Amino acid sequence: MFIQTWLLPFALLATATLVAFPLSRYLAWVMDGKYRPLPVLGWVEKTINTGSQNWKQYVSSLLIFNTVLFIFGYLVLALQPWMPLNPDGKTLLAPSAIFNSVASFMTNTDLQHYAGDQHLSNFSQIFFCITNLFISAAIGLSALTAIIRGLRSDTSLGNFFVDVWRVVVYLFVPVALIFALIFLQQGSPMTFKSVYQVQTLEQSALGTTDNGQAKPQTIVVGPVAAFEAMKMLGTNGGGFYGMNSAHPFENPTALSNFFNTLAMMIFPFSLVLMYGRMLGKMRHSMVIFVVMLLFMSFTVIWTIYFDTLKPNPAFTQHNATQFNIFNSALPNGKQAISLSAIASLPVDQHLGNLEGKEIRFGTSAGATFGALTTDVTCGAVNAEADSLNPIAALSPMVGMWLNCFFGGKGVGMINMLLYIIIGIFLAGMMVGRTPEYLGKKIGSREVKLAIIVLLIHPLMILMPTGLFAATSWGMNAISNPGAHGFSQMLYQFSSASANNGSAFDGLGVTYGFYNNPHPAPEAIAWDIATGLVMIFSRFLPLIAPIAMAAFLGAKKSSPFGLGTLRVDTVTFGILLFATIVIIGALLFLPVAVIGPIAEHFGPIPFGG
Repeated sequence: MFIQTWLLPFALLATATLVAFPLSRYLAWVMDGKYRPLPVLGWVEKTINTGSQNWKQYVSSLLIFNTVLFIFGYLVLALQPWMPLNPDGKTLLAPSAIFNSVASFMTNTDLQHYAGDQHLSNFSQIFFCITNLFISAAIGLSALTAIIRGLRSDTSLGNFFVDVWRVVVYLFVPVALIFALIFLQQGSPMTFKSVYQVQTLEQSALGTTDNGQAKPQTIVVGPVAAFEAMKMLGTNGGGFYGMNSAHPFENPTALSNFFNTLAMMIFPFSLVLMYGRMLGKMRHSMVIFVVMLLFMSFTVIWTIYFDTLKPNPAFTQHNATQFNIFNSALPNGKQAISLSAIASLPVDQHLGNLEGKEIRFGTSAGATFGALTTDVTCGAVNAEADSLNPIAALSPMVGMWLNCFFGGKGVGMINMLLYIIIGIFLAGMMVGRTPEYLGKKIGSREVKLAIIVLLIHPLMILMPTGLFAATSWGMNAISNPGAHGFSQMLYQFSSASANNGSAFDGLGVTYGFYNNPHPAPEAIAWDIATGLVMIFSRFLPLIAPIAMAAFLGAKKSSPFGLGTLRVDTVTFGILLFATIVIIGALLFLPVAVIGPIAEHFGPIPFGG
């Protein structure tokens, strides 16, 4: 049991680390333009190269490109009923759902307020979903590359369009092809056909038609292998099917599950080392890598311990309890509540909490995937996050709140850079020296930009969560009362702000087709709110660090002295670790107590 539980997470962390070293060298080689492209690829690259760009030009190109991407995505979904590859006649999604989906995929979040197999045609899956899986992931990596060039004082931050081209053509396409072939061999479909109508082995299992004929089963297929490969490599997370990576076509076997999980880890791991290679500071990047790996290992261990190795409290015995709640209508302001004893159910739980799990992947696969998918801001799921034991669900939330345990393609390292700047600034102030990073003095402008970006994330989580918790928009959407219902809302906005995309799927946020006679009543509010959160939380934390790097890189280098804080030592690693923990606790500990912690210690499992 011990080996079965811990072998998978250990193998994944070890394999991703080993792959990261050679892959990071290739990434740096490509992004520094040291390759010699094929003639036709070189011609395209020269055509789209608009010249060297400073930080304002780079950011402007990024915003213009994303605006065009938004318009293109909206048109694809809005025209779905009239496009080809739609033999079963899927109709138009609600306008709010289209807005949410376009914002989601454009920002590399892929939060889905729809089910792909039910609501999207293969045309939309290919030209909207798969297209964005490549491009949105490339934008984050390109932004990190521009920041690195700024920090090393290059005369130019490069060219945004060339950077996106390099990422898509020389990085994503070849690696995605390898993983798509693996998934195809394991059993994932790869076809332009949309559906198969087949008779079930048990006749009439799906009922009969009006004339008494057995109804066939409709099996939805499409270019699943290609979708799945880039969904994971780009840490996108949106599923071809509503069941995401728990679906047997997206994730057929335990081996495909290993490669699914590995795929979402290799680029985030490699980019940390690419940061060091391009700066010529490999020891510095190794310190950052180790800090990130420690955080990630802790979240995985936490989730497995409290979910795989613990029973589901809904099935266990609970003794009679009595407690007081606040009630201003009573003289003493307290109201006594008594709860009768709850008998245990006859469920064998020696394998831990199996609710919402796919046992064909192994007992700890769901918990491992659940922690890793938020640590790398992927958001794909191979088990139901809403079914995690309450305290185990705290781990994926922490991954989204801190948003720097490797993170997505480029974004995780960018977020870590903010913690580095603030940590060095605090350390410098404590010893009375001007803080420096990479030989450049950190001024008030850089610190202000770092703090603003760090504060955007909690504001985009806590403000809408509080609003929805206090209104019918949230209370009518939750499927559980009490602390668990609050956790559902908190998780949704955490996922949207962290560009993650996973969800506590007990939340009713799906409107569906525009002609749906019974949509979720609060779906429009959730579509608009999370859509806006995704947009603001994506672009403000990209733009400000690019400007910060350009300002820092433009400064004169300071000579290394006895008072200079070295960034390649264990001491710096401890400083960075402590900075992340302290800032994270100050920002998010209160809502953690209200949500998953309160549910764990509460008198009634799962909010009653």
